[in-house]
Amino acid sequence: MKRLIAFLTLAGLLTLGITNVVLAQEETGDDTAMMQQDTTMVDTAVTPASTTAAPLEPETEEPKSFHQVLKEKFIEGSPGFMGIVLLTLILGLALAIERIIYLNLSTTNTQKLLNKVETSLENGGIDAAKEVCKNTRGPVAGIFLQGLDRFNEGLDVVEKSIISYGGVLMGRLEKGLSWVALFIALAPMLGFMGTVIGMIQAFDDIEAVGDISPTIVAGGIKVALLTTVFGLIVAIILQIFYNYLVAKIDSLVNDMEDSSITFVDILAKHSKK
Repeated sequence: MKRLIAFLTLAGLLTLGITNVVLAQEETGDDTAMMQQDTTMVDTAVTPASTTAAPLEPETEEPKSFHQVLKEKFIEGSPGFMGIVLLTLILGLALAIERIIYLNLSTTNTQKLLNKVETSLENGGIDAAKEVCKNTRGPVAGIFLQGLDRFNEGLDVVEKSIISYGGVLMGRLEKGLSWVALFIALAPMLGFMGTVIGMIQAFDDIEAVGDISPTIVAGGIKVALLTTVFGLIVAIILQIFYNYLVAKIDSLVNDMEDSSITFVDILAKHSKK
């Protein structure tokens, strides 16, 4: 009987202890679930706010074209001085292009012309050779025509006539080069003038404010540097065209001299027949 009562008492204590443990676990589980739910709600509530409050990425600016950059720098460099430098570029290029067209039209195949003149002299005489020269453009044909017109006066007169007329044609070929050279020298001078005036403006701003700071002198220095750069660029461009023109003229003059010597030899050979 005592053993039965002790067994029942032990069974009751064990049952009570297990029940308490299970209840404690259930409460802990409920608390954990509630905490997880609260955390989820907080995350859900915070996420939209954080997403909304996140700063937008700055939009990437499109790269500016060369024309746009050049236009901005032109305006920043004081349109007054930059316009004068641009005018020198336009005038210089206009003269250079006109000279290039003229010199290219004056270029002829001198060897082919000499062969035609020699053949015409042998077959048709002086008049036929004159027609060949009249129908051919260029200074070489003009020199040949001048010599043929003086053929009846002797070879000495022909040589003097060719030399004199060659000097006249050389002057025509070099026409306008002095103006191109002037614009080449004028463009950097105007740029340096803008530099001096820009520095004077910078010092005037310093004197007016009474303090030296980059923001005060930046405007004047920018004008000074931009005008100088543009003046040098214009001078470089025109110098390239000028050197091309000089080389072209030298080539034409050499052709005139060489062909004139050969032409006189042809006339001398024809006069002996």
